[in-house]
Amino acid sequence: MKTSTASLLALATAVSALPAPSQKRACDAPVTLSGTENPFTKYTLHPNSFYRAEVEAAVEAITDASLKETAAKVADVGSFLWLDTIANIEKLKTELATEIPCENILGLVVYDLPGRDCAAKASNGELAVGEIDRYKTEYIDVIAGILKENPNQAFALIIEPDSLPNLVTNIDEQACQASATGYREGVAYALTELNLDNVIMYMDAGHGGWLGWDANIKPGAEELAAVYKDAGSPSQLRGISTNIAGWNSFDLSPGEFSDATDAPYNKAQNEKQYTTLFGAALQTAGMPNHAIVDTGRNGVTGLREEWGHWCNVNGAGFGARPTAETGSDLVDAFVWGKPGGESDGTSDESATRYDSFCGLSDAYKPSPEAGQWNQAYFEMLLKNAKPAF
Repeated sequence: MKTSTASLLALATAVSALPAPSQKRACDAPVTLSGTENPFTKYTLHPNSFYRAEVEAAVEAITDASLKETAAKVADVGSFLWLDTIANIEKLKTELATEIPCENILGLVVYDLPGRDCAAKASNGELAVGEIDRYKTEYIDVIAGILKENPNQAFALIIEPDSLPNLVTNIDEQACQASATGYREGVAYALTELNLDNVIMYMDAGHGGWLGWDANIKPGAEELAAVYKDAGSPSQLRGISTNIAGWNSFDLSPGEFSDATDAPYNKAQNEKQYTTLFGAALQTAGMPNHAIVDTGRNGVTGLREEWGHWCNVNGAGFGARPTAETGSDLVDAFVWGKPGGESDGTSDESATRYDSFCGLSDAYKPSPEAGQWNQAYFEMLLKNAKPAF
């Protein structure tokens, strides 16, 4: 997975650019959300101050007047805030000290499982396999406490991108075998402890080019549903998140890889088809099946050589802005999950966290470490945005 952890310098810069803390609460009364209703028909995804600070710094670095004016508009787009380390929980506290309009819902990515991203290198986490107690007490419990302290704020949570999908397709890898118990226990714990009235949760389900294969849909749905049931079937779990930090089109037809020799084995050629097919399997398995889909960087298709190429895809562009108008009863909203401009991983082959996917011919180079800002890549996303800003 493509972590959004910024460097310490970038974090310090972002924090220094934040508005002064305010005592104003999001709403005058406690927020009550329902797992049976789409929250995005009532709430707008909040443009968090950390991404805004990154974008505003990027705007200052642009010399072309026209592009500068266009780039400034990106700061107003709602996006999810990644809590991808224990230390980054401070971002949540800082964000809640700013003025968040009552009609906005704050999106958070819960992403710090022990042995995180067992099948990748670029976004390995801080917690080692077996450190499930630290995950519970130092991470989930702290987040839950903050959410409880802010009952007047609405929250939308993406729970642990890539974790359970890895147990479906990469379980042959030793690292994923070692992480499996912690993944299941950790996600179930997160679902249980974060099951609060002012919270709606979406458990991550990869994307159509991952669990969308005919052979993966049923076991994938059963894997997620089993964890959901282990968590006590939490009422605030609305369904799944898909294409987080991904590149798949929502409704391109025929699909991007429909001409591939193995296309007959994957009917989920776009995310709309995937949410329909996987959603049906989830319903059969006994789990809520609504979805949110990341459209933050999927404005341009036909760039990847294979489905699984995930790192800094060259030629990409910003996609549809967050909205509840998706044209699908199963899809609650298009969202911006990955902060466009933050790197997926370094292209430096000598780096400790270098992942070979970041060195492929369809990956943008040069690229810095995962989570660090890439100005040239941001400008490329902006120029290639569909729809244009």
